[in-house]
Amino acid sequence: MKFGSSPCTLNVGGRRFSFSMELMKHLPLSRLSRLHRCGSESELLELCDDYDRERNEFFFDRHSEAFSFIMLYLQHGKLRLLPHMCELSFYNEMLYWGLESADLLPCCQRRLDHRLSDCFVHFVPEEEPPGAQEPQSPWLERLRRTLEEPTSSLVAQLVASVSVLFVVVSMFMLCASTLPDWKTSESLHQHRVIEAVCIGWFTAECLARFLVSRDKCEFVRRPLNIIDLLAITPYYVSVTVTTLTGENSQLQRAGVTLRVLRIMRIFWVIKLARHFLGLQTLGLTLRRCYREMMMLLVFICVAMAIFSALAQLLEHGLDLEGGNQDYASIPAACWWVIISMTTVGYGDMYPVTVAGRVLGGVCVVSGIVLLALPITFIYHSFLQCYHELKIRPILRMHQLAARHQEAPLFRETSEGPFIQK
Repeated sequence: MKFGSSPCTLNVGGRRFSFSMELMKHLPLSRLSRLHRCGSESELLELCDDYDRERNEFFFDRHSEAFSFIMLYLQHGKLRLLPHMCELSFYNEMLYWGLESADLLPCCQRRLDHRLSDCFVHFVPEEEPPGAQEPQSPWLERLRRTLEEPTSSLVAQLVASVSVLFVVVSMFMLCASTLPDWKTSESLHQHRVIEAVCIGWFTAECLARFLVSRDKCEFVRRPLNIIDLLAITPYYVSVTVTTLTGENSQLQRAGVTLRVLRIMRIFWVIKLARHFLGLQTLGLTLRRCYREMMMLLVFICVAMAIFSALAQLLEHGLDLEGGNQDYASIPAACWWVIISMTTVGYGDMYPVTVAGRVLGGVCVVSGIVLLALPITFIYHSFLQCYHELKIRPILRMHQLAARHQEAPLFRETSEGPFIQK
């Protein structure tokens, strides 16, 4: 939908804020930045409550004071909880506009975490509305839901079960092909036939989902679809190379690259994330907690640098001739620090001096403390992601039912300049 060059007005709970469309496209509020992509007023009303075309004014029935605090965040880069307002209510406003708890200042983020932990409340961010390329045919939409949402119908569950069966069979054949008894010519032939059938199913499934997808570019960018391509492509590359170079050529016998491509079929097991909620929750949690994961990695790197240098000095540096040769260098001591901080302790290298053992004890205790610091936030994020993914199919079904019920109302009133949703 093309908007005029005049400034747009946001009417949030009775208070007006003026922005240019160019500025709104770059705001870190996903609800506002998506307005310029709307192709019709019916799509626009999926993002706001009302729209006045004559005044180019968007109406949002939300908390005006909370939005004012969010505007201060956009100006100064610091987001605080609104005083005298429930933390959960303000967090709900943040999710509506497209912000997350990580945007809050650390002190406010701790308050929100404690509140969420006490009340055990889960918030579900609203999904982006489908774009203008959404298929309008009912049977095409049902086919898309059958392939993308395993819990949408009995047929979808059957398709998902068949896909899981092919993944399990392909994983079993990949593992069995490395056994000495399975390297006979007859076993190899059977393995290739089964592998070709599995790849055929995966390829047909991927192509079908691509053809019925709403947005082809978005389909290619999705992580699960990228994993599908990484799992399927090595097979076709290896088959092509085998056809061109011959089965027993020197390139085949010494082809390290081909062996790497074949072992990349292990990515098939990640395809199970499309059908199991637990793996989806793990992936979504890692994506949302990347800052905490980076902080954890920094903690480990700093501790590894300190303890490895001290361990090398105490075990080998003070006695170069008779010292512990396992700690001959700082990089070698880094391995000992990692397995000590994670309390794995393989026993392949260990300190023998009294000072080295004391340092080892401090290293183990430090690892327990450092690894436990970000766990609380990751735990709450995991619970929220699990609840969000669990109820998302239910919410999507309700949205589709509501859209079908509201469709006649939009057709009757879409000609006027002002639409009441």
